[in-house]
Parts: sequence; C-alpha cells; structure tokens
Amino acid sequence: MVSATPYDAVLFDCDSTLSAIEGIDELARQAGLYDKLAPLTAAAMEGKLSLEAVYRQRLDAIRPTLAAVAALGECYIRHVVPGAGEVIAALQQSGKRVHIVSGGLRQAVLPLAAYLGVAAENVHAVDIYFDEEGQYRDFDEASPLARSGGKTVVCRQVAEREGNIVLVGDGMTDFEVTESGVDFIGFGGVVKRESVRHSAPRYIEDATLLPVLDYVLA
Repeated sequence: MVSATPYDAVLFDCDSTLSAIEGIDELARQAGLYDKLAPLTAAAMEGKLSLEAVYRQRLDAIRPTLAAVAALGECYIRHVVPGAGEVIAALQQSGKRVHIVSGGLRQAVLPLAAYLGVAAENVHAVDIYFDEEGQYRDFDEASPLARSGGKTVVCRQVAEREGNIVLVGDGMTDFEVTESGVDFIGFGGVVKRESVRHSAPRYIEDATLLPVLDYVLA
C-alpha cells in the first residue's frame, strides 16, 4: 500500500495523466495511421505487449517531423488534465519536488512541463532526433523509458537523489515501479485500465488530479 512516510518528491506520467491524450497516438492520427497503431499503444499500456516491442515500430511508421513534435507539445497543453496545475503548484508550495517520467518524446513533453512549472531537468522522457531539414532520423534507443521496466530504472535514480517518492500514472508501465518498492497511485481520470485499477494500491477514478493531494499531503 502507499507509504505513510512523507514524500520528498512526486513523479507524474505524462500521457493520459497530466494530459488527456496519448502523444504517439496523436502523431499517428496526423499521419493517417491511428487505426493501425493505437491498438499497439493500448496493449502496451495494459501490459499485454512489452513497450520495446512497439516503440520503434510506431515511430518508424509515423516518422514524425520536428514541426509535428512541436505541435504535439502544444496539443499536450491544450488537453491538460483538470487539476494538474493546481496539484503541482500545491506540491511545490509544500516543499515537494515534482518530476515527469514519460515514455513519450522529450521535445514534446518539455513545453507541457514549462506550462505546469516543472523544471526541464526534472523531465525524464525519450529524445528524438531529426536531420537538418527537420525530418525524423531516430530516437534514443539507449533510454530506459523506451522499454518495459524503464520507469523503474528512472524512479530508482530519482529516489537516490530525492528520497521517498511516489509515481502517479495510468498504465501498467507505471505500476511496474512497485516491484522495486516505489509507491504508486493509479489514475483513471482519462482512461480506466482494468489491469491498473485492480492492481494499484490507490486508484483515482475522478476526472481531476486533485485527489492526489489527499494521498500525498494528508
């Protein structure tokens, strides 16, 4: 269950947690590939497929441009989940550090982080690379966040620096962190994944992130 020890830092997933979209699915929609690729995202988030089994497959199919990734950053902001800004501000005012841990594309997550007041150095996501014309070249395959279990690796690293932490997220790739002793709060305000709802020690069904404060600051 969630620890009664005060948390030093609170970590949030991005897609379907801080923002009500799945970034890779939005890029797939723009490329006319949504029906083909969205089921892969859903399967990975529900723990039915490993993340590494679909990560390159989706990006190589979409081949997002620099402009498309910049537009995705704006889309994240337009679809910010209710209460996200208030929760992050309240946590920071109480002295807790806030991080974003995402398997999404770092260049798209950074604008949302700035909008929510999260420092760039506290954004953990996957870098994407472009050529001189802004065309897709590759992504950072070495990033642990591009494979299953990667959030556990990143959370351990953050915990070494920050102390006692908790992760808030919507998918089984988030719940996996509990295997290393990291506390977890499931969020079903955007997508209710039954596997997460049944597994999470604490689960938020509301369409707002405000209940996070009840668990973290109480």
